[in-house]
Amino acid sequence: MKAAAFVYPWDVNGDPGAPARIAGLGVEQVTLAAAYHSTRALTPRHPRHRIVTAEHAAVLYPPGDRWTGRALRPHPAGPWAPGDAHGEAARALADAGLAVHTWVVLAHNSRLGTDHPDTSVVNAYGDRYPWAPCIAQPGTRAYLVDLAAEAAVRPGARGTELESLGWYGLPHLHAHDKISGVPLEEAGEYLMSLCFCPSCRTGYGEQGVDAEELASAVRAALEPLWRGATADRGLPAVADLLGEQRAAAVRAWRDTTARTLQEEAVAAVRAAAPAGFQVLLHADPVPEHCGANAGVDPAHVLSVADGVVVPCTGGTDLLAPFAAHARERTVLAANFGIVTGMGGSPRTLAADASRAKSAGATELRLYHAGLASDEDLAAVREALAAR
Repeated sequence: MKAAAFVYPWDVNGDPGAPARIAGLGVEQVTLAAAYHSTRALTPRHPRHRIVTAEHAAVLYPPGDRWTGRALRPHPAGPWAPGDAHGEAARALADAGLAVHTWVVLAHNSRLGTDHPDTSVVNAYGDRYPWAPCIAQPGTRAYLVDLAAEAAVRPGARGTELESLGWYGLPHLHAHDKISGVPLEEAGEYLMSLCFCPSCRTGYGEQGVDAEELASAVRAALEPLWRGATADRGLPAVADLLGEQRAAAVRAWRDTTARTLQEEAVAAVRAAAPAGFQVLLHADPVPEHCGANAGVDPAHVLSVADGVVVPCTGGTDLLAPFAAHARERTVLAANFGIVTGMGGSPRTLAADASRAKSAGATELRLYHAGLASDEDLAAVREALAAR
């Protein structure tokens, strides 16, 4: 199976040895960040720095003229990725014989939510999630579609991987995060991720649901959790908590909103891209799930995109729903963590890859070549050499 490693431009730029070191892992491709959220990242081998702090969500290249005069627009990176950082890194990696695909983070943007609070998801209590743009809002959708097209189709790129192209909600890796004191389980996380901005309120109404009654029902369903209830509440419990008809109407609104955005964004990328350009989505086969791996309907998303990147650090079970709808050239990329300190398991990569292949995976994704220790990378080289 072809293997690709995730990389940031700051892993490469300023480090002449980085391209050859990444190619030496045995990967054929890199997925190089072109638009990314705020982060604090380790660079354990870089000759000039050890920590990079990306202060806000940014594009890692100079944004184009399409944004002139628009209120919602991407911001260029600061000193962590100046100028055309993506282009510089892409050229160096291509010179090392690696195919370069872009890595584009979309509906995950704290800068957008801070500068334009009305673009954010609003929960049933009225709290805004500045990291989570509401994908139902027309202005936000137009911004995300244009960002997808521009950031995906960078010079020399042969394909793209679109992350968080769907609903984002409560779960969010955030500095000094302190929201795990009450176990919400899947149903609770879903309910806390439902949006009640004006666009979503209108959308619920179009499905025959009164938004204020829905918000009240969500708060009532969550109340036992705040008091310490510990009953297992998986996603099937949502229908019991909200009522079957109301829950189905909410799902219909959210599913339609996500699906049409995915269709529009992929179409925009393809319209801007050269022939043969590959478009993949980071995806989870449970439509109610929110986050970087957007919850999708497998049959639908594989009718829109060329394939998906599926999180497999916790096992390969999520591959099967996609494999059931794969076509001859569908890409099912199993994404494994290779950073031991972040929960990855590079020493079991060979066995994990074999299981993923048996479950229908056609490619591997390795997270993350720039963050891993030398020992982790040595284990990756050994595993890929055994393919």
